[in-house]
Amino acid sequence: MIELEEKNSNDALAAEDKRIEQKKTKYRWVVLLIIMTTYLIQYADRSNLAIVLPYLRQEYPISNLEAGLLMSLFFLGYVITQLPSSLLYRRFGTRTIVPISVVGFSIFTYLIGTTHSAFAIKWLRLGLGLAEGPTPIGITTTINNWFPPKEKATAIGIGYVGATMIAPIIIPPLCVWIMVNYGWRSVFHWFAIPGFVVSIIWYLWVRSRPEECPYCNEAEIEYIKDTESISASNQTKLHRSLGWLGKILRVKKIRQLEKSKDVFTSKDIWLTAIGYMLILVVNNGMITWIPSYLVTEKHYSFIKMGFMSALPWIGGFLGSSVGGWLSDKVFVKLRKPTMLITSLMTAVLMAVLINIPENITVIGITLFTIGFFLQLGYPGFTAYPMGIANKATYPTAIALVNSVGNLGGFISPIVAGFLLDTFQVYSATFVFFGIAAILSFACVLLIDEPEEI
Repeated sequence: MIELEEKNSNDALAAEDKRIEQKKTKYRWVVLLIIMTTYLIQYADRSNLAIVLPYLRQEYPISNLEAGLLMSLFFLGYVITQLPSSLLYRRFGTRTIVPISVVGFSIFTYLIGTTHSAFAIKWLRLGLGLAEGPTPIGITTTINNWFPPKEKATAIGIGYVGATMIAPIIIPPLCVWIMVNYGWRSVFHWFAIPGFVVSIIWYLWVRSRPEECPYCNEAEIEYIKDTESISASNQTKLHRSLGWLGKILRVKKIRQLEKSKDVFTSKDIWLTAIGYMLILVVNNGMITWIPSYLVTEKHYSFIKMGFMSALPWIGGFLGSSVGGWLSDKVFVKLRKPTMLITSLMTAVLMAVLINIPENITVIGITLFTIGFFLQLGYPGFTAYPMGIANKATYPTAIALVNSVGNLGGFISPIVAGFLLDTFQVYSATFVFFGIAAILSFACVLLIDEPEEI
């Protein structure tokens, strides 16, 4: 009889636990949706100039090198504010700084549409970069605070990197439609409006940490703080069972970065940053020059260019989502495999692009495939510092990775523009991108992969 009562009591407790679990809020996914919208708007404001560029060059006679400089000055400003913004986030949190950054870059976006010289656009692009710089640090820090380890790369792949892919899908056709109907300056006026709206939404509904949020209950907070369902010891055994592959990936125990000075002296953080920089050479080079490549070398109309320019980023959205899932689930939080696949396949596909036949279907499939593999490893580059830095040092770690990484965005358009002026063929730029991808592969190979996260 006593045993029966104990059994009934245990069953009741189990049922109660299950009931509590079922009532767990899922507000972190609302936060992720706001993150995705915010970064989509930011990415649209930085990339719209690449679509406008062919129109702009009809009004202002500028060389390919000068056109590259227009794009590159944004990344110079972007790099400058990365590390300082990490200090602001540690002091004031993401709730305050992100909306300020969004309002700032929306103002600069609007002002670009008021200019009447290429010289003015150059300096406003620099200001746009300075204003946008703090936003990605705030976004990745928010993901790090709001998601458990087993969901981090997935959240980055969908909400952060995914937004960078959706923007180039919708931006080319939208920009072309606005330019055809209202002129190129209206593109910047229209694109400025959403930023003011999303800055208010962020301040009202996104807190720096889930513990501060009235819409997130205790069950969800505990879930976010919980460790991976695969225990650290089981995860370590799984990683060690990789055998020769584990040796290639350099899976080993790594000391956590406890202080800011540990971040700046970490070989792995620097290699991640340099590898990321080299991949961004390709990524931002593609954003800048693919529209012009399609118009000038393939002789597509502006309308057709708008739709074809979206194909790499349709593939990229799929690639970033798949890459985050692979990194979290299939590779059990190993970040290097997808990073290595991205670097290697990007180099191979640059060779394909150089030798591509004059067939619109083949060109479209190739651009889609380039986007898929180029973005497959992106979540890994952002999630890797989460595995070796703690919550306090992560903003500094990701700021270092982003600041060094986005030097690739500064370098790429200028070098590619110089190569175009010198050789007069786009294949020279694709060779440059391929070399950058090979060097990225070499950097990632040398990174140590933590066996426990």
